[in-house]
Amino acid sequence: MIVPVILAGGEGKRLWPLSTPARPKPFIALTGEASLLGQTLARLNDAAMFASPIIVGAAEHRFLIAEEARRCGPARIVLEPAGRGTAPAAAAAALIAAAEDPEALLLIAPADHAIPDAAGFRAAVARGAGAASGGRFVLFGVRPEFAATGYGYIIPGAGDGSAVRPVERFVEKPSEEAARALIASGGLWNSGIFLMAARALIAELQRAAPEVLAAARAAVELAVADADFLRLAPASFAAAPSISLDVAVMERTRKAAVVEADFAWSDIGVWSALWRALPHDGAGNAVRGRAVLEDARGCLVFADGPTVAVMGLSDLVVVATPERVLVAPKHRDQDLRALVDRASAP
Repeated sequence: MIVPVILAGGEGKRLWPLSTPARPKPFIALTGEASLLGQTLARLNDAAMFASPIIVGAAEHRFLIAEEARRCGPARIVLEPAGRGTAPAAAAAALIAAAEDPEALLLIAPADHAIPDAAGFRAAVARGAGAASGGRFVLFGVRPEFAATGYGYIIPGAGDGSAVRPVERFVEKPSEEAARALIASGGLWNSGIFLMAARALIAELQRAAPEVLAAARAAVELAVADADFLRLAPASFAAAPSISLDVAVMERTRKAAVVEADFAWSDIGVWSALWRALPHDGAGNAVRGRAVLEDARGCLVFADGPTVAVMGLSDLVVVATPERVLVAPKHRDQDLRALVDRASAP
């Protein structure tokens, strides 16, 4: 059995004004009726393959997490007192899972990615399970659809004909020209989804990032059960460096391997990614909510409340909530963080 570890932290600032600190991206229905966390839980709701998931998220979102978990069956909810990146969260989950089953395999996945082909996703996981049981750290690389500059890339090494190949190197957020070259040479998008044995992750953290493991271990040992939640010890968890699992482990290990995924995937990290993930009309517009478009092309219109009317415009993002409105060129959506900080200031 594989234990899903769902990482439900993060702010999703680049999806402002829909994503806010009170209800960030994992808890929003962006590509369907269910939230992204709800879709993730449903994708992993296969009792023949997966054990009950461990969901790691922020303490202030505990009721949002519990509400989503109740819809999909039992789950263990681990609360972070503060965000410290994916490495400490994954370390805490690995320690919890290994204490229950020393042979546990972990599927570590973000809560807020869009993968419409659940069967294809599970088939890819099955292809990587043998290598993960043997101690490899398996990633899932997605065939690029365009020269994305906001994604990380995996460069596979020479394989032995099996579905799992060693990772030659990682490239993080290349220029458009470099991305084209990477794709031409067989580079894959890094989905940020990992499959590995819990005890192998613990051993590699001890070697490559012992300060992360020590903080996570103390936070788990001093954790407090609170109704349906396990609260990690605040002072212990705060001692962990803020670092991603990619940097703490994957870029430092010789055990990284990749399975080429044949399912569609998006991290929905920016508005243009949502535009690509949604159906388009004949003019290339993607619309959610109540909107009227006239002579508009290539726009994303997301109306969460008021009716939005767009006329004579191209390649824009228009997002309206009852409190805030965003209008921006679609190609500038990677630059929203500074604007969001200013717009959110008191």
